Amino acid sequence: MKGIMIQGTASDVGKSFIATAFCAIFHQLGYKVAPFKSQNMSNNSYVTLDGREIGRAQGIQAEAAGTAASVYMNLIFLKPKSDCTSEIVLLGKSYETLGGQAYREKFYLKGLEAIQLSLEKLSEQYDFLVMEGAGSPVEINLKDRELVNMKVAELADVPVILVADIAIGAACLPALSGRLNFFPKKNVAG
Repeated sequence: MKGIMIQGTASDVGKSFIATAFCAIFHQLGYKVAPFKSQNMSNNSYVTLDGREIGRAQGIQAEAAGTAASVYMNLIFLKPKSDCTSEIVLLGKSYETLGGQAYREKFYLKGLEAIQLSLEKLSEQYDFLVMEGAGSPVEINLKDRELVNMKVAELADVPVILVADIAIGAACLPALSGRLNFFPKKNVAG
C-alpha cells in the first residue's frame, strides 16, 4: 500500500492539520488520495453522503483530497457518553456502548478486522493514503491492544512521520526524543 502516517507526541499537536495539508498537496499533484484514521473520539461528527457518521476531521480531509467522505476513512468513531463509556460507531452505524476496559477486551479483534477491511477497500479505490494516528504511539498502558497508531502503520506497511507542537518551545525536543526511545528500533529512521 502506498501512503504515509502522521503520528504525534501527544493529542492536539497538529496531526489533523498536517494530514489535511498532505491530502490537499497530494490531490493537487494529481494523486487519487484518501484520508484514513482508524479510530477517532469526538462528539462532533461528519455525515457522509449515505447518511453515516465519521469524525469531522476525516470528512474535512476528504474534501481537501477532492473526494467524497466514506466510512472506510474513519471506521471506528467513539462518541463519549459519560466519564467511563463511549458509543462505538462502527463503519458509520451505532454498534455498542462500552467502557474502556471492555472496549479493549471485547472489541479489539472486531476492530482489527474492520481496519483490514477498510484498508483493502481504500487501497482498491485510491493511489495513496494519508493516515493519522491518535494521541501518542507510545502510551505503554495501551500499546498491546491499540487500534490507531503503530499497529495500523504495520498493517498498512507505511512510514510514520512523528510530529510535535513547536508552540511549547524547546519542550517539544524532549517529547520527540522520549517517544523515539520507546519505538522499536526497526521503526525509526533518521
